[in-house]
Amino acid sequence: MPETTRLKDVHVKTVGPRRAVSRAAFRSFAAIERVGNKLPDPFWLFWLLAVGVIVLSAVLAAAGFSAVQESTGKTIAVRNLLSTDGLAVMLDGAVKNLANFPPLPTIIVVMLGISVADRSGFVTALLRRMVAKVSGRWLTFALSLTAMVGHIAGDAAYVTLIPIGAMAFRAANRSPVLGCVVAFVSISAGYDASPSLTTTDALLSGITTAAAQTVDPHHIVTPVANYFFGLASSVLVAVTITVVVEAVLARRPDLEVDEPSAGDLEEIAPPARERRALRVTGIVAVVFVAGLVVAMVPSGSPLRGSGGGVVNSPLFTGMAPALGLFFAVLGVVHGTIAGTFAGARDVVAAMTDGVRSLAPTLVLFFAISQFLAYFKWTNIGDILAVSGAEALRGLRTQGWLVLVGVAVLITVLNLLITSGSALWSLVAPIFVPMLMLIGIAPEATQAIYRVADSATNCVTPMSPYFAMALRFIQTYRKSAGIGTLASFTVPLAGTVWTVWIAFFIAWYLLGIPFGPGA
Repeated sequence: MPETTRLKDVHVKTVGPRRAVSRAAFRSFAAIERVGNKLPDPFWLFWLLAVGVIVLSAVLAAAGFSAVQESTGKTIAVRNLLSTDGLAVMLDGAVKNLANFPPLPTIIVVMLGISVADRSGFVTALLRRMVAKVSGRWLTFALSLTAMVGHIAGDAAYVTLIPIGAMAFRAANRSPVLGCVVAFVSISAGYDASPSLTTTDALLSGITTAAAQTVDPHHIVTPVANYFFGLASSVLVAVTITVVVEAVLARRPDLEVDEPSAGDLEEIAPPARERRALRVTGIVAVVFVAGLVVAMVPSGSPLRGSGGGVVNSPLFTGMAPALGLFFAVLGVVHGTIAGTFAGARDVVAAMTDGVRSLAPTLVLFFAISQFLAYFKWTNIGDILAVSGAEALRGLRTQGWLVLVGVAVLITVLNLLITSGSALWSLVAPIFVPMLMLIGIAPEATQAIYRVADSATNCVTPMSPYFAMALRFIQTYRKSAGIGTLASFTVPLAGTVWTVWIAFFIAWYLLGIPFGPGA
């Protein structure tokens, strides 16, 4: 029986039996894993869906399947992809389908900037600084809120912050296992909540815009469309996780760990040179944002849109270049002062590495763009949206209740399809136009998707980061298994989902804008 280290969160002296999740929960996880393992890779999944659309379009077109759009009286009929025009869409339009896929240029431009900030060490130094020297009383909240900021780094936040969380908790004489759990759940369950704009904002807004324009060709969903809601949600999720951890999980009698390895007590605070780089970079960030604000103040500013508008300005509609430039500037400043960038070539190399890391996403985008182009051309999505909207109007269901129903469905799907962009690409072409036809704005539909897509990320064994978090925990407690981690994440995920959905309903019913212009 291994020795254990006594920590603040520990209430027993020796390693006892692992606290198991209920048998029902274990069966549920096993079932999800079995079903999920039978699903093909998302790339092949979308090609299978594309084949399904091809066959379905031929069948429905032959059957004369159609719907009448109530607002215009226009009849929408299914078009056959196996016709001459349909084959042209699939063959001649393959390159155009990819080139016109809205998230593609957006994610590349934003990633160019974020990769510079990440490779310069700015993101890691910022995360370390945010949790360094925080008292034990506030450590859980500080770590959780730091994870919300860490969403800037995308999936890299898992690799960076989970070990930082463990070190921070150990430095505060608390269980590093709990530190790993707090970091992991905060990143995953709150993935679509952040006090700053991230690549997710740019990615989802592009998909939502494409879906919304099937109803209103002029509707644009900008990357800041959910910013107000995301900012408030980041604090809400951090507070919720803190309450559950401190009131329940920190009182568990099974937080003991094995003897720490040599590297466990590494200094968490960044060195003096990095701290100086962070201070200067912070000043540059404030000056950058202030400069944009001042530049938009004059009514005749070229940064304003038609009629002197702000929301329809080039800065908002073209947020991706501005966001990419912002992070690139911060990365260059931090890298130069911290010494991680020796010259201009290092900046280019960072951008190259960033784009290279997008290779799996770009491959997936090719499959998604073809499927969406087929789906849109056939009019199947439009007919489903019109028919679904008519059914909802007939039920006279409240808008918020419809959105909660959408959230439940997406939550279930998210257990199997863990890629947020893939899942939104799948459901947005149906839900966004359908809810627009009953008066629910695309920004609201996107916001509820972000809640449902985030909360259960930390419980599905289909997520590769679930296994990653478990490996980090096993460095402190070798006997830990899937059940160990699940017994921590399930109560956290359930509470976050419930509180966040209630928060969304209140936000929606009060008519608070989800973001600028939303």
